[in-house]
Amino acid sequence: MEKEKDSNYLQLGRVVFYGRMLSEYEQMFNLNISLYKQYKILDCPAGPSSFVAEASRLGINVVGCDPLFGRPVKELVNRAREDLELVLDRISAVSQLYNWDFYKSTEGLRRYRELALQLFESDYCAGLLEKRYLKGELPKLPFQDDSFSLVLSGNLLFYYSDEFDYLFHRDSILEMLRISKEARIYPTQGPYNRPWKYFDKLLYDLKKESIKAQVITVTHDFQRGVNKMLLVTR
Repeated sequence: MEKEKDSNYLQLGRVVFYGRMLSEYEQMFNLNISLYKQYKILDCPAGPSSFVAEASRLGINVVGCDPLFGRPVKELVNRAREDLELVLDRISAVSQLYNWDFYKSTEGLRRYRELALQLFESDYCAGLLEKRYLKGELPKLPFQDDSFSLVLSGNLLFYYSDEFDYLFHRDSILEMLRISKEARIYPTQGPYNRPWKYFDKLLYDLKKESIKAQVITVTHDFQRGVNKMLLVTR
């Protein structure tokens, strides 16, 4: 049965290829990027974000991982533009769910997304050669144990919990902590701006694996009430 079409939640219908900027990552993940020059960071899934491009220019060792990486840049840019139009159209239909203090308007949001895409596009081909953009997909990533200092994972786990089951979430977090001692996951809320129904079970299962988990309030609050990330460490 098709979900009721009302104004209570954002409906996308599929996982979108959608990018953000470094300044937004700092808000989402409670980061001061200048403090991470000695770190090796993985962004997964990276999408067409400019985080890898911007952080690399600051001298930070950062890798982006995404199922679509490896494809021609033109194909990725076209996909990102299609998905941007989809997201903007759907957000416009439920604009009351959003705090517009930062972006001001949907056109302001568009400008951020287009700038992120431009920076991604300009960096992608060189980044492929330098292995800063690698094809990979949760819950099984193509990296050795302890390859990174920190994993950042935005807008996939919990956010798309209608698309991915409990085991996908659990196994994805265990995989992040196989390749790194720390992972930050944003947001903690599931679809419809509601807590994910298996969240407490997940925390319990992680604790059994000797994994520490902490929910932290962050400054990114574009979607009202969606302002928490999960910090997991081993």
